[in-house]
This record gives sequence, C-alpha cells and structure tokens, in this order.
Amino acid sequence: MSSHGTPIPMSSHRCTGLTGTAEVPGDKSISHRALIFGAMAVGETRITGLLEGEDVLDTAKAMRAFGAEVTRQEDGTWSVQGVGVGGFGEPDQVIDCGNSGTGVRLIMGAMATCPISATFTGDASLNKRPMARVTDPLALFGAQAVGRTGGRLPMTIVGAANPVPVRYTTPVPSAQVKSAVLLAGLNAPGQTVVIEREATRDHSERMLAGFGATITSEQTSEGHVITLTGQPELKPQTIAVPRDPSSAAFPVCAAIITEGSDVLIPGIGLNPTRAGLFTTLREMGADLTYENERLEGGEPVADLRARFSPNLKGIEVPPTRAASMIDEYPVLSVVAAFAEGITHMPGVKELRVKESDRIEAMATGLRACGVTVEDGEDWWSVHGLGHGNVPGGATCASHLDHRIAMSFMILGMGTTNPVSVDDATPIATSFPIFEPLMASLGADIRRS
Repeated sequence: MSSHGTPIPMSSHRCTGLTGTAEVPGDKSISHRALIFGAMAVGETRITGLLEGEDVLDTAKAMRAFGAEVTRQEDGTWSVQGVGVGGFGEPDQVIDCGNSGTGVRLIMGAMATCPISATFTGDASLNKRPMARVTDPLALFGAQAVGRTGGRLPMTIVGAANPVPVRYTTPVPSAQVKSAVLLAGLNAPGQTVVIEREATRDHSERMLAGFGATITSEQTSEGHVITLTGQPELKPQTIAVPRDPSSAAFPVCAAIITEGSDVLIPGIGLNPTRAGLFTTLREMGADLTYENERLEGGEPVADLRARFSPNLKGIEVPPTRAASMIDEYPVLSVVAAFAEGITHMPGVKELRVKESDRIEAMATGLRACGVTVEDGEDWWSVHGLGHGNVPGGATCASHLDHRIAMSFMILGMGTTNPVSVDDATPIATSFPIFEPLMASLGADIRRS
C-alpha cells in the first residue's frame, strides 16, 4: 500500500479465535529519532529493527538530503554516517515528509540552528497540519519560517546563522514540539531549557543521553524541566529499535474484542510515557498481561498477551494520561464500543490536529455503525453496547489517516455486520505489514 497511490477500499468482517504471535514493526518514534540523531553524530550509527514504513523512509531520504550517508544493509541493518551537530548541508531539493508530522517537525528543529535554508512539504494530510507550534519556538533561536496561511506547509525554514539558547514552556503537551526545541538547542551555545506542564514521551531525552549529550530532567514547581547543554559532539551508537506500542495496540485490541482470541505480541516497548493504553485497557477489565519484562537499549520492554475479554466496563480515562496514549485513542474508542457503560475521554484536544480530526473521524464512523458518541472540543464519550451488540455495517472515511483506517478494521472484527473504509492506503505510513499480520492471526480483511 502507498499513501500516495490509488485509493484502496477495504472491509473487515466478524471473526472468532484470533490466535498466534503478532510480530509488529519497530517503534516509529524511536526510528525517526535514531536516523536524525545518527545524522547529527560524528561517525557511523548502526540501527536494527528500524520501522521501514513510508514515514520513516521519508526521514531517511531527508537525512541524505542534508548530507548524511544513510544506507540499508542486506541483513536489514541501517547505517548512518553522521555529519556532526551543526554540520547539515543545504538540500538541493524540497524535503517531502509524506504523512509524517513527527518527521517534519523534528527535522525542522534539527536544521533550524544551522546556517542553511530548506523547504518542506508533505501529502495532502500533512499540508493541513499546523506548524506554528514548532516554528514559533524555533524563531526564538533566530530561525525564520515562511509558509502558507495558518503556518502550514509548504514552508521554508531559514536557519539561524548565530543561534542563541532558549528557555521555552510548551503551550500544549507535545513530544514533537519538545523534541524540535531540543534538537535546535544542540547547535546553540549554552543551555536550552524546555518546560512541560505535563510530561510527554521521553525518547528524545533518553536517546540524546545515549549519544553523549549532557541533558537533565527534573520535576519543579514550574513543571517537568529538561535542560540541554548545547554544542556537544554526539557519539555514534548501535541502536536496537523496540517494537512499536502504537502498532501493538491494534492486535491487542482485536484480541480483546474477538471471541476465543489469545494473541502474543512480543518485544513491545513499555516506556511509561507511551504505555497509557495498556494501563487503560486493564482498568476496563481486559485480559492483558506482561510477560518476560526486561530492559533493551535503556527502554523497558515486555511480551504482551491479549485474550478475549467479554466483560469490559466503561471507565473515566484520566486526562493526565492523554500524553502517554494520544495516538491510541481511536482504537480505544473501538474497544469502548464493546464495553458496558460509558467510556469518557477528557483532555484530548490534541486529537483534533493530528493527521485528521481524529475525534470527529471516529465519532462519525462509530455513529454510522450504531454506537452513540458525544464529543466536545477537548473530550469525547463512547456509550458501549457490550460484546456482540455493535451493529457495524457502515463505510467509514479514513481521512488519509492510518490510525483511523486501522481502527475501523479492528471494529469490523467484532461487529454484527462488516465495517469498511473508503481508503486504506495510509496504513503503509506506519504499519506496512498490517494486512498480512492480521490475516495470519485469523482476521477476515478484504480489499474491495
């Protein structure tokens, strides 16, 4: 599947007894960062387990455009010959980041304190997403941004020739914004400080420390404070990318709502800033266990075992948990449809500026499938119908959003009637093996 190709309608049909092992791809967030930090180190960084979805491959192309040597070996290992902090060269062509908000925002940060210019674009979905949340703090370093009305792509960033360090409080919980500022701070003298009112995923901090940067995190009266000392020489690393918890969410949730299911999902990253969905599912009564818990590359990892859970209950999801599961709310709303009672999800306005307005997209599709959904600017509630009582039968719009498309495919596995999406091509951006993997477990997904 290609996010840039002819639309592929797809339908998901009720099934039972999903069983087997689901080997999901590498973590997308860590894959992006491994390529970018490797490009900013001096020497060769080697990466195993890299997610080879379109989003990450677009980031690899971008790193080549800025002067790093990025190659894939026959055994699947990736090699990045970095150019050092501040060593990016000016690209000859426009940087196309496809569907990836993470890719474009982090790359903007990485080049914003280099004395070069670069123009960024993306697909129709990415070009609708707001970039001011990143370009505003980058301007504090001395970078300039010129884009479309509303701070949207295509956009040209003129890097700061004489960058200065900044102290910045993020207005919304966003690991992308935090990471963009930290990446810009690498090539600024002195200390760059980012303050978060709510802690977000900390892959950038962990990886920067691994590459040899001086970075500290502490909780103060101001919030979560990250301090980075600029202009280090980053040392190349060998990185084993753990498997993506956001991708694992789909086979996990499919097993939970599908009668007779028992699925093992090995090697999943359980960083506390990413594992909110699994905590929430267990609170709802899901039969979800962690096996073989361990540390890999500084990240907590475990094998997940998910079994059919017929007695799910609706719950109040704490708003403080939103940052740790923001990408998983669409598929959580699917599970909520099969629970008894109301699942209320507050503090989620970030969902409205993702690849699509994910609250609107899921609410519209769930309603068409017979589920009552209420929503506001910063919250939504799903009125669960219980196992076996969700009608389905609708064709839902994916809005060029991979997580929306996959969530509706999971929904159809437990509904009375099949559920379809108008276009499943975006799935390739993050989970290129979704179809064959789910089929191997026993799912009935068909291209129309």
